[in-house]
Amino acid sequence: MSDATPPRRARPGVLALLAGIAVVWFALDQLTKYLVETNMTEGEVIPVLGDALQWYFVRNPGAAFSMIADMTWILTIVAAAVIVVIVVLARRITSPLWALVFGLVLGGALGNLFDRLFREPSFGQGHVVDFISTPWMMPAIYNVADIGVVVGMCLFVLLTILDVGLDGRRGRSKQTDDTDAKTEV
Repeated sequence: MSDATPPRRARPGVLALLAGIAVVWFALDQLTKYLVETNMTEGEVIPVLGDALQWYFVRNPGAAFSMIADMTWILTIVAAAVIVVIVVLARRITSPLWALVFGLVLGGALGNLFDRLFREPSFGQGHVVDFISTPWMMPAIYNVADIGVVVGMCLFVLLTILDVGLDGRRGRSKQTDDTDAKTEV
């Protein structure tokens, strides 16, 4: 008989939190892109805080820094795969912090996947609307979806370094080591 406890199932409130964050982030992303498309012309730059923050409307066919622009279909597949993995993992999440992490990443992935599927030039190869420019920080132009993915992944790394499990408990790897040591004796 093993001392290992079976993985806990997500509480409905945690799943609702994850889904709520994803839906709100996706909606905010799509709303801001709509406002940019209807109020700016492509290539237009509007200073918000001088050179520190600018709205700079571009359509990005590639990934970050417009890399692999000629392989947009790969980015569509990757975004869809990320969404599937999060949906599958969601049943195991019982921690509100992990719900925040996966909600932000899911909302961001959905936002950019929506662009790739439904924006010009064609289905599955659409260009993502980017408009936030912070030239002092990085030479990239990004959007709300990208912010969700980056913040979510930074929190992912932090929680992983702090050894916080999907159930919110710390020290999961030490508990596993202790269980393995007991089994060997």
